[in-house]
Parts: sequence; structure tokens; C-alpha cells
Amino acid sequence: MEDSVRPPTPATRALPHLDLSIAPPKQHRVPVSEPERRTHSDAWEGRYRGWVIAGDLTATVLAIVVAGLVIDRPGDGHLLAIGTAVAVLCALPGSRAWSQNVLGEGAEEYRRLGRGFAAAAVLIGLVGLLVGELAVQPWVFVVVPAVAALAFPQRYLMRQVLHRARRHGKCLLPVLAAGSPDTVADLIARTRLESHVGWRVEAVCTGSGRKGEVDGVPVVGRLDDLADQVRRGGYRVVAVTADQYWTPRRLQQLAWDLEGTSAEMVVAPVLMEVAGPRLNVSGVFGMPLLRVAAPAFTGGRRLVKEVVDRVLSALLLTLLSPLLLVIALAVKFGDRGPVIYRQRRVGRDGAIFTMLKFRTMVTDAESVRSGLLADNDGSGPLFKLRKDPRITKVGSILRRYSMDELPQLFNVLGGRMSLVGPRPPLPEETETYERDARRKLLVKPGLTGLWQVSGRSDLTWAESVRLDLRYVENWSLAMDLVIMWKTVRAVVSGQGAY
Repeated sequence: MEDSVRPPTPATRALPHLDLSIAPPKQHRVPVSEPERRTHSDAWEGRYRGWVIAGDLTATVLAIVVAGLVIDRPGDGHLLAIGTAVAVLCALPGSRAWSQNVLGEGAEEYRRLGRGFAAAAVLIGLVGLLVGELAVQPWVFVVVPAVAALAFPQRYLMRQVLHRARRHGKCLLPVLAAGSPDTVADLIARTRLESHVGWRVEAVCTGSGRKGEVDGVPVVGRLDDLADQVRRGGYRVVAVTADQYWTPRRLQQLAWDLEGTSAEMVVAPVLMEVAGPRLNVSGVFGMPLLRVAAPAFTGGRRLVKEVVDRVLSALLLTLLSPLLLVIALAVKFGDRGPVIYRQRRVGRDGAIFTMLKFRTMVTDAESVRSGLLADNDGSGPLFKLRKDPRITKVGSILRRYSMDELPQLFNVLGGRMSLVGPRPPLPEETETYERDARRKLLVKPGLTGLWQVSGRSDLTWAESVRLDLRYVENWSLAMDLVIMWKTVRAVVSGQGAY
């Protein structure tokens, strides 16, 4: 908060946008003393950041050494190699790709890493133009992308190690939640469901401070005792959730009171599902205003998405053509029925299109559906059966690994679908949509999406809608890349597919 007399210095930011993955086991509170907690937390954070930096350095050196051996430039080769290394290692911290706040969390880490490599390439190219040296071209268009090709996978692997540790209750930041019992309970549930974010709520402050528990977490005091509780408990995060107690002045005072402590103050906005690049804080008339930009459904980034969809779908169809032929033959010889199943689905702006899939059910599946409605395992308007008797032997294998959806690449190539987006609904489903669910139709449906990497058919209807809306509201190219990467893991595991 800004003030004309005394502006605060600690960083305050909105709650992190929690990118969902397969739900891990619940985390239970383990009491830890202040010195032990603080030392342990600082130690793992420093070590993890050190490993990330070391990994980026290794990727940079390895790519440049190999390039130096391949690119024969006697005389000035060493200068170009050193200049490239300097450009990369200056651009990464300059883009805050090593900031502790983004490591291991969401798509922002990859976004900053990508910006760093882009800045390094531009810097090398500009220097080449200034000195009239055309030999920088291989270093701009080959070496820097090669460094990126090494750095991104190693960042992902390190993140998986961190997430695995967090699923076992390690490498978690101790959090003091402050607000109404209902909003605090919601925060606790989210942190337990999504342990990869790295938060563990260990104590709660409420308006009354009445002794007891909120969802198994002890209440340690009142909201006006918050700063004292932080000093006694050594918490790393103070998560402020909604409560009528909070006023701009009280939040400002809390920010001042937390100066000099180990805690970062985090304020949860009302718009819980809006995050990322759409949220910006700016000072107007001496007041900090949270600006919420409208979601981008058109423009340059959407054009890039369209191009990427068409190019990647064409490439994947070419590479996977032998597999598609094998699957087609297996389906055909399985029961001599048709290979492709065509189904009417609803696309962008409510337009109806024909979605293609490999047939996984018996040929008369629709005619016997009415007799199975009583056994429906789906949620909301969805009809799903965990053990559907209509599925063929070949179809069960295709469904488990989502290979039945590969023909949808033709829908992507034709522009009716996207590689990443909300789940394509049936026309009868959309007839029951309320206003929030209808927002899914503002973008093209996707071959994969947040629903695909978060449990698929195991999701409830409400969870499915929430994930699709989160994608629509916060879409970015970086999010698409993360989802496609996670899709591979979800498909290989086969979890939630039936």
C-alpha cells in the first residue's frame, strides 16, 4: 500500500495461481520450533536456487563448448563464445529467471526463462550489427536455442524433484493464514490439494481468536495480534484472506509491522480464479489499484496460437501416421465396424462441428445408452461409466492412453479445435450451461487442457468447469506449453481415463 508519509517496503502480492496436477496426499501439520523451521526453510530454498543456477550455467557452458568445436572460427571464435556466455548469463538474472519467488511454481518460471534467452539472442545480434560481424548468426540462431533446449528440460526435472519432496511433506513454506474461518478453510484445502505450490498452513488467526481449529489447523490468536504471532512463530508467509476486519489502513499497518520479519505478506484478492498476466498493481491518486485486464480472445498472441496449432498438428500427423495406421487396422479387425467415430460437438461461439475419434465402443453403443443411465458415474450433465460394457477390447487400450483422440488432430488442422483448450462439450450439455460455464465457449475447445492433466474423468463437474474457466481467464502461450508438457505424463500414467 502506498502512503504519502511512509511507503512500506515489504513485497505484497496476490495469492499464487495454483496450476493443478494430479491430487497428492493430504499434508498434515507437524509442529516445528521457530529457529529450527527458519533454518531448515532457508537451507532448502538456498540449495534449490543454487542447483537451478548451476544447471543453467552447465547448460550454457556445454552448448557453447560443443558449438565452439563445431563452428570453425579461428581467431575470434573464443571472443564470440565468451560474448555469448556473458549475454546469456546477464540476460537470465536480468529477466528475473533466478528469482526465488517463481522457482518451482507455475508457468511464470518458464516464461521468464524464455524471455531471458530471447533477450540474450537480441543482445548478441545487436552487438554483431554494431561491430559489423556476421559470424554471430550461428550463435544467435543455433547456440542460444541450444542452451534453451538444455535449460528448459533440466528446470522441469528439478521441479519434479522438488514437487516429489513436497508431496512427502518436505520443502514446504510454513504459512500463517489470517481471515475469516471460511476463507481460511478454503485456503487450507487448496494447499493440501496442491502441495506442489509449497505452502503448508501451520497456524490461523481469526477475528475472535477463539481457541480451536480450522480444518485441523490450530487457531493461535486474533487478527490484531498477527504481527506478534509471526515474530513468535517464524512463519515465511502471512496469507491474508477475506474478512470484514480488514481495511486499507489495517492492511497498510500490517505491512509495516511485518518489516524486519522473515514473512512475506500475501493478500488474496476476491477474484480467486483470475491471476497471472491479467493482474497488475499500479498506483493511481496515491492508491494501489489492482487492475484486472480483460481476457485476450483475439490479437497477436491468438494469431501465434493459431499458427502453432496448424503447424504442430500437421507435424504430429506426419510423424504419427504409422501409429494411426496400426490403430485403424486394430479397430477395423477388432469387430469389422467403422474405424472413425464422428460426434457433434460445440466449438467456439457455440458453432457445431464434427469431432473425430477412433471408435472405442460397439457399433450400437448409442442405442443401448438409455439402459445404462441409472449406472452413470459422471458428474453434472456428463455421462460416464467406469466399467462401460460398450467399450471394445481395443477401445479400452486406446482410451487408457488417450490414443482414441489422435484423429482430433485433423480437427485442429482444420481450425475447429486447438491443441490446448477447454473440453469440447456435447450440444445437450451446453443446453444446461449457466452463465459461468458458457464462458468456455469463448475459445476453441482443445485436444488437451487443464482438465486433461488434472484427473480427466475423475474430476467432478464443478472441478471440470472451474479448470476450463481458469484456462479461459488466464490463457497464455507459456501456459499452453506447460499443459502440453504435462499431458504427456498424464497420458502415460493413464490416471482418470475411462
